[in-house]
Order: sequence, then structure tokens, then C-alpha cells
Amino acid sequence: MLVVILSLIGILIIAYLLFVNFYPSFGGDISKERQKEYEKSRNYKDGKFVNQKDVPKDLSFGETVKLAYAFFTTKVPNGRPKQNLEVEKLDSLEVADYKGGSRLIWYGHSAFLLQMDEKNILIDPMFGEVAAPHPLLGENRFNREMPLAIEQLPKIDAVLISHDHYDHLDYKSIIKLKDKVEIFYVPLGVGVHLEKWGIKKKSVVELDWWQEVNYKGLQFVCTPAQHFSGRKFGGNQTTLWSSWVIISATDRLYFSGDSGYGNHFKEIGKKYGPFDFAMMECGQYNTRWPDIHMFPEETAQAGLDVSAKIVMPIHWGAFKLALHSWTDPIERVTQKADELGLQLVAPQIGEVISLNKLDQRVTDKWW
Repeated sequence: MLVVILSLIGILIIAYLLFVNFYPSFGGDISKERQKEYEKSRNYKDGKFVNQKDVPKDLSFGETVKLAYAFFTTKVPNGRPKQNLEVEKLDSLEVADYKGGSRLIWYGHSAFLLQMDEKNILIDPMFGEVAAPHPLLGENRFNREMPLAIEQLPKIDAVLISHDHYDHLDYKSIIKLKDKVEIFYVPLGVGVHLEKWGIKKKSVVELDWWQEVNYKGLQFVCTPAQHFSGRKFGGNQTTLWSSWVIISATDRLYFSGDSGYGNHFKEIGKKYGPFDFAMMECGQYNTRWPDIHMFPEETAQAGLDVSAKIVMPIHWGAFKLALHSWTDPIERVTQKADELGLQLVAPQIGEVISLNKLDQRVTDKWW
């Protein structure tokens, strides 16, 4: 019996290693040469990137299995919409020819198309069906259709990526996008995945926290977040995670990426605020991981911390990645924002968000 058990364990380990090494969605590995480069970063210690606070706690294999078991076996009331969410469809010609003021189109979760200064920018373009390395390892997203399919998108000037988790960096989406995109801006290390997927190194710019870059009149700033990274066992914290500041001649935007609540929000607000519009993480939280995702009440407070005039809750409305109901994030953050006097917008997926018309905009509770 012991021989049989050990043999089964050995087969599973071999199957996992083959899967990880030959299935492309896992991405690349950080070379020793890259590690030496990253040692120059204040956020890199002992071969891994770190947060300002000593979080998150590294889980043992047993704790990881226990957490996974709880996620896949716990029945969550209203964990998903009863039917696929409807989205507002976009006209591909209108999008391609657009030359007006800054505007955003939400694709659900944390994915956006930003049109600013006659440039097309994608933020965390996760357009895939499942936030996992393989379709059998996750649930389908809540919206079957997209506002505009990747194939219908115009030329993309720049892509901003916050970190390498599957719900933000999707292999199939990148493969479809790569010939449309001029340049990718990513935190340190994330470029290794893009290069593994056939994107030329010259088309990828890796940035550390607080590093700034100018792109055709726009300023992008890689700013801190309190999170972690990794696409497979043994790869956690080998790439950096971030938020992003986007500045044009007329508008200032903040994109939080994934982050627990921390002092970095006030730092960013003090240095680059006030922001006309902030996209703030609000969803996929749990008391088991309070330091790497914000609870909705913290999201509202973080919006004030970064000095945002208007906040849009993101990281909800597309995937079931935690054990709360799918509407819990928006209901709780709305209540807290009302208490704090914070202005929120919560557009439907695909709805155009024009930054110069936000004061006149009233959003129905579509959820």
C-alpha cells in the first residue's frame, strides 16, 4: 500500500512539473541575470520582492490545500449572478475614430480601455473566460460577451499591467493583443512572461515603484501597492506588483491594482494628487487575507487618502474569487462612501465613462 501511495504521489508530481513546464499560460521564470538587476531595487530582498509591511504570510503546502478546499467546497449565497451579465456593446468604428476628451470603458473586474489624448491604452487587459492557468481550474466570468472583442479593437498605443496574477495578466488575451500593441509598461519582472509569449524585449518597459516614464505627452508612474505575485508554486514574489498613476495635460487618473489598505495611498495622493478619477480595488476580500485585498469600507477610505474627486470601485463584477456574494463589494462601498461624502460611479460593463461629464452622471444600480 505504501508503494502504491508513493507511486501515485510521484505520478502527480511528474504530471504537475510537465504541466507547468510545457503549458504556456504559466509564463516565464526569472533568470539569475535578472535577479542581479532586481537586487538594485529597495523592494527586493533575498531573491523576492517585498511590501513596505511584512505581508503576506507565506502559507505552507497544507495551509494552501486547506484554503483551496474551502474555496471550492463552500457554497456562497448569491456568489454569481443568476444569469450572464449584459454588457453595453461598443461600435468598433466609433472607438477607432474617437478624438474627444479622456474616457474609459470598463470590461469588468480591473480591465479598462482608456482613450486619452487620441491614444488607446489598455489597463490589466484580462479578457479571458477563466482567471486560472487552465479552463478546468476556475469558473467562467460573469459576462459571456465583451463590449468590444480584441479582434475589433484599434491599434493599442500602450498597455499597463499591475501584476502577474491570472485575473490581471491573461495569456490568451496577450497572444491576441501582442501584434496590436506598441509598448507594454509593467512592474519589475513581469516582462519575463511577455517575452516568453513572443513579445520582443524592446516592446516591454519594466519599472520599479516611483519610477516615471513619459509616453508621447502622457506620464505613467509605477506606484506602490500592498499585494504579492506568482503564477505557480515556487514563483511567488519573484515579480513586482504595483498601482499606476496616469497624467495628461488635462487629467489625472489613479489605478490601484490589487492592494491591501496601507500608508502608500496617502503617499501617492500627496505626491501626485489630487486625482480627477481613481479606480480602486473593491472585491475578492476575506478575513483570511486582510493585508492583500481591501474590504469595501477600506476602499472608500483609500479613495479619500489618494485625494480622488471621484472613485470607481473595481475588481468585482466579473469573477468569483472569494467567498462573498457578487454584489457585496458594491453594496458595502456605496454605503461607506455615502457616510464619508465620497462621490462614486459604478458603470455597467461597456458603459462609456467620460471624465468631463462625471459631475452630471447618475448611475442606476444595475446590479
